[in-house]
Amino acid sequence: MKNLDRESAWPIAAGLLSGAALDRVLPDPRRGHPVALYGRTAARLEQRVYEPSRARGAAFVLLAVAPVVAGGALAQARTSGAGRAVLTGAATWAVVGGAMLAREAEGVADALEAGDVPGARRRLPGLCGRDPESLDGKGIARATAESVAENTADAVVAPLLWGGLLGVPGLVGYRAANTLDAMVGHPSARYERFGWAAARLDDVANWAPARLTAALACAAAPVVGGSPSRALRVRVRDGARHPSPNAGHCEAAFAGALDVRLGGRNVYGSRGEDRPELGEGPHPGVVDIRRAVRLARVVNAAAAGVAAAVALAVGRSRTVGGAAPAGTPRSAPRGRCAGAAVRALAGPRAGRVS
Repeated sequence: MKNLDRESAWPIAAGLLSGAALDRVLPDPRRGHPVALYGRTAARLEQRVYEPSRARGAAFVLLAVAPVVAGGALAQARTSGAGRAVLTGAATWAVVGGAMLAREAEGVADALEAGDVPGARRRLPGLCGRDPESLDGKGIARATAESVAENTADAVVAPLLWGGLLGVPGLVGYRAANTLDAMVGHPSARYERFGWAAARLDDVANWAPARLTAALACAAAPVVGGSPSRALRVRVRDGARHPSPNAGHCEAAFAGALDVRLGGRNVYGSRGEDRPELGEGPHPGVVDIRRAVRLARVVNAAAAGVAAAVALAVGRSRTVGGAAPAGTPRSAPRGRCAGAAVRALAGPRAGRVS
């Protein structure tokens, strides 16, 4: 029984860890990335089914996500052992965007440090949807730090956690849902009704990952000179003040860990939002962008470890419960495939960004 348990669980755990490591060292291709390919396919589907109704939006989500999950499950059913570990690693690399997030944020910091505010403005749309022309250097630094906090959950922790729970179907299914949210889940006249289902699905899918991100950020606060107790206090006090049911917990935890103040007025095109401030310190500067990236990297590594542990625990529970282990052959053994979802080439593989 124990041998069967290890056989079913280790390929998923090993694949999650290796894929997360690959994200740090293997750059994303400029063309042909599976996330971007998926996004273009979903955009064509949207053109065919769009009507300003929630029912059409829900149908769009079902048609766009279900085949990705089914493909992941089918691939998972056709591999085992080392083959499954390799496939899981490839899928993890495809859907995790921590390195891209760090590169984009550090690029903004480089421009600000060089006094190139126009250059920083040009780079900001790779991270978030705010109007960069309305921001000065301090506003750009705040937008970047907030985007790092939120996208650490969306681009890294969430796909890893779903991968730990469900394997490749969880990895690619999450990324598909998150991409649809990035495409149609934002408030606008076109997507107010059509994008409702995508936005709600993303909220549900990110509920646990956002809170895990916040917990890990609080625990990792010392790596940026912060206090775990202060970070936890700010997160508990301010996390629910954000209009998003998930992003506020990540941003509040990062604000507490970095000892900065996030939130305030954001401008998206012609629409402005006044958001509650999170944290107690000064507004972030350029140095705090780099501190946020450092904190995010530690959170990412910890999340990979948590996801691997979850995969092992899930494999063990399935074996103990009497179900056929995921790695044991039936008529055909299980396996993995990669899939993904967009915003990747415009910014990190993430959903709605602050």
